[in-house]
Amino acid sequence: MSIKDLKELKIGDLVAKIPIIQGGMGVGISLSGLASSVANEGGIGVIATAGIGMREPDFYKKFLEANIRALKEEIQKARELSQGILGVNIMVALSNFADMVKTAIEEKIDIIFAGAGLPLNLPKYLNADSKTKLVPIVSSGRAARIISERWFKQYNYLPDAIVVEGPKAGGHLGFKTEQINDPAYTLEKLIPDVVMEMHKFEEKHKKSIPIIAAGGVYTGEDIHKFITLGASGVQMATRFVATDECDAAIEFKQAYVDAGKDDVMIIKSPVGMPGRAIKNNFINDINLGKKKQIACPYHCILTCDYTKSPYCIVLALINAQKGRLKNGFAFAGETVHKIKEIISVKKLMTTLLKEYKKAVN
Repeated sequence: MSIKDLKELKIGDLVAKIPIIQGGMGVGISLSGLASSVANEGGIGVIATAGIGMREPDFYKKFLEANIRALKEEIQKARELSQGILGVNIMVALSNFADMVKTAIEEKIDIIFAGAGLPLNLPKYLNADSKTKLVPIVSSGRAARIISERWFKQYNYLPDAIVVEGPKAGGHLGFKTEQINDPAYTLEKLIPDVVMEMHKFEEKHKKSIPIIAAGGVYTGEDIHKFITLGASGVQMATRFVATDECDAAIEFKQAYVDAGKDDVMIIKSPVGMPGRAIKNNFINDINLGKKKQIACPYHCILTCDYTKSPYCIVLALINAQKGRLKNGFAFAGETVHKIKEIISVKKLMTTLLKEYKKAVN
């Protein structure tokens, strides 16, 4: 199977042999282990920055410093393990967004993916000699247009690519609850909308801005479908969790393998956005009013009002990452029920290429 069967993804001067971006998954699900493995297979590996300092001994007392230190270490570790393309995912809603962006640029990360809010000022952190590419994550053509207009007007800069994330994604969603199952907001509808919006900027400014489809992309057939709709590549997260190299505990991965179609649900997250997760006793207890948050240990998300929240989402996600699912839960995409085994990243990439070739033929 030749990688030439699937067109390369070009983001500026970066060329990914396989147009698959592994989505950034926090807290601690996609770190240097998973990201470097995907990069080694010709895709783009992504480290999630949310709560990245969770393993640091002073994480509780010195939240900002611990996260900066951990991000540097993870980027350096990933670089030691791979010569491929590496990115970081930084949520705009993070209270330490600016610190994470500055650190990633200092460490010369290849790409910053920024979502969970509009990254309207992201280019201001670049230096004259910065090589880091900037890629916003949006959920509409309008958002892509607003960001592009702002960036060009303020910084004479346009996005190097755009990730369009649909409502079937795992984790926090950029949609209102009533939009999640609305046919008007499917990824199949969003991709052509964003492609059309960005084409205007490409024509006017003579710059290529590839569109990346994300949220519910699971098979090589899905990849083929979205490329046919105008995308230049895809971002996938859920399917990469059930790999040997994923940085989560085996219990977290097993939750993916064991999940049935009815086990996936939309939850109301303390950060003020709906989220998609695998149903478990922890979530059931929250819904029954059995959990009560008494303090905010981190103030990690700007939009989180801990006084009205029954639990700390970072603590819940850290527990889940470590396999303590009695005290946390696993975010997952809508397609998680299709996962039946834990395999290597290499086997997954090979499978996706075979599926893609089958779809083409």
